Amino acid sequence: MGANSSSIAELANNSYLQHLAGTETISENDPFWNQLLSFSFTTSTNGPDTQLLEEATLSISKSLIENNPRTENFQALVKIFLSRTNELKVSAECQDQLFIWQAHNALFIIRCLLKVFVSQISEEELQLHFTYQERPPLSYGAEAEDLLEELICTLVHLIIELPLLDITYSILLESVTTLLVLLSYQLFQKEIIRESLIYKCLMEGQCLQYTSRVVKTLLYNFIRQEKCPSPRTQIFEQTSEGSGLLYGLASGVASGLWTVLTLGGVGNKTSQQGDLSSPLANRSLLLLLVLSNLSNRPEKPNPYRQSIMSFRNTQDNTAIQSPNSYCFQINFNSLYTALYEQQKSDQATLLLYTLLHQNPNVRTYVLARTDVENLVLPILETLYCVEERNSHHVYMALIILLILTEEDSFNRSVHEVILKNITWYAERVLTEISLGSLLVLVVIRTVQYNMTRTRDKYLHTNCLAALANMSAQFRSLHQYAAQRIISLFALLSKKHNKVLEQATQSLRGPIGAEENSPVPDYAQDLNVIEEVIRMMLEIINSCLSTSLHHNPNLVYALLYKRDLFEQFRTHPSFQDVMQNLDMVISFFSYRLEQAGADLSVERVLEVIKQGAVTLPKDKLKKFPELKFKYVEEEQPEEFFVPYIWSLAYNTTAELYWNPQQVQLFTMDSG
Repeated sequence: MGANSSSIAELANNSYLQHLAGTETISENDPFWNQLLSFSFTTSTNGPDTQLLEEATLSISKSLIENNPRTENFQALVKIFLSRTNELKVSAECQDQLFIWQAHNALFIIRCLLKVFVSQISEEELQLHFTYQERPPLSYGAEAEDLLEELICTLVHLIIELPLLDITYSILLESVTTLLVLLSYQLFQKEIIRESLIYKCLMEGQCLQYTSRVVKTLLYNFIRQEKCPSPRTQIFEQTSEGSGLLYGLASGVASGLWTVLTLGGVGNKTSQQGDLSSPLANRSLLLLLVLSNLSNRPEKPNPYRQSIMSFRNTQDNTAIQSPNSYCFQINFNSLYTALYEQQKSDQATLLLYTLLHQNPNVRTYVLARTDVENLVLPILETLYCVEERNSHHVYMALIILLILTEEDSFNRSVHEVILKNITWYAERVLTEISLGSLLVLVVIRTVQYNMTRTRDKYLHTNCLAALANMSAQFRSLHQYAAQRIISLFALLSKKHNKVLEQATQSLRGPIGAEENSPVPDYAQDLNVIEEVIRMMLEIINSCLSTSLHHNPNLVYALLYKRDLFEQFRTHPSFQDVMQNLDMVISFFSYRLEQAGADLSVERVLEVIKQGAVTLPKDKLKKFPELKFKYVEEEQPEEFFVPYIWSLAYNTTAELYWNPQQVQLFTMDSG
């Protein structure tokens, strides 16, 4: 590049890059490398510039792919970078910016070239570009050197060893991004990659010993949420007018490059602010998610996943019963804070799901928190703003609620937390409501949205499972929450009647239908609706059987809409559960008749509260406790790998490729 390129558009014609990609072999000791690594160009951070960088470097990279087997200039560049990393930690401690700057620039060029390599050639071909033969006069009898694993291990070593400072932020960011680029072969495959040279380097090679430190460092990068260092107008001071090696090498960075790179590169597509505010935190989290979802088999478990499953709180002093080489300790309070503060992003929600589902230490800690509302509220807001979120984010938020509601302690505690003025809830002004009632409202709203829009059976199932888990612990349900429970039942009843009518009509023969036209499967539709209705009846029954005296508003709503339940009394699918509802409705209806006519709402509630004390609960039929547990799919990577890479692709400018090249996304990436 050199100091001559001032814009991305000029890169394709840059003489230094053309020389690097050309037919002439460049010695490692050639002054060319110092000139190449003293570069600067100015650009803005927007999407079109990302594509421009791709187009500008494509021809250079293709020339290098063609010529490098003979010149080995790419291997020489890698060697130059590796030689400059040996003293980076000392350079950071001594504030030696020149050394860090040149190492960073070398890695930046390597990453830009690798990005094209990954999209153009196979892993096997890529490894050939990393095979290095020592050049004369030292090459006699020398064996070829494989630099791929050495580069990967060096990047890993930089991530875990280099302190996070203003002057090291960019090279740490570049190290994480380069690993993501190397792993992004997955983007160009429709099937999940199970075996890979790069995976092997990370999971079986020299990097294996650093597994727990990598996971810990990436987590801490996420926790810290360090912002980009402020743009600099002059990185190095000129020691003398127009002279000196320091000034000659460093003057090129005075303008735009440092600014560009500390902002996380050129361009972004979606979710820009999430990456630009703290790109190192975002990409560290993406890398952690990618690593933890690499190939995992019983005979060869993924060490990064093992580490995520076993790490503990720094305040946990209990002895480790089964020593795990991947185990480490981290501050759970800081992790918890970062998790709830970042819940608006898919990545943070996916990390929370991973930790709750796979790490029992984290799950126990979260459930023991007394400020659980900090975590639950942003999850509920994600569900509430369902139209603005991608379907996978909504699904993960629901699964998190389902996992949390598996614990009775959570189901009790959410009703003890009183919230005021929930500004994002627009249907009704909620000046004061319990967290539990708000959770019920949002989940029911999600069910209703799904019924009218997406019609996803699994979304229904998970919503109702969460409500069922909570139902026995309902306490002091808000009147609006109670109304919405009955309103959902009314909506289901209406839908049931409509499908039943359509099914009956189809048996008589559809009017005006063609002779061979397909007939909708109304029997299946009816069966699905009846399953949901049954679930709703069991949820209502569970609350009435265990905590009726705590929920007068639900009894009030039930009595107000009692006619809804008439048609289901004799239905064979609902007769058993309807016995209890019938008894409750009859008992309180009689007491209200005895209290007189034209009763006020307050008086009705008073009668209900008094009647709840005398209700003969022993006459209510006993049903098994409603408890549902989340069970992950047998091959979860089929969902998670495309999801994670869609997040990486959509939030990280440096992972931009022409969409026509990307093969992985056969799912809605949001």
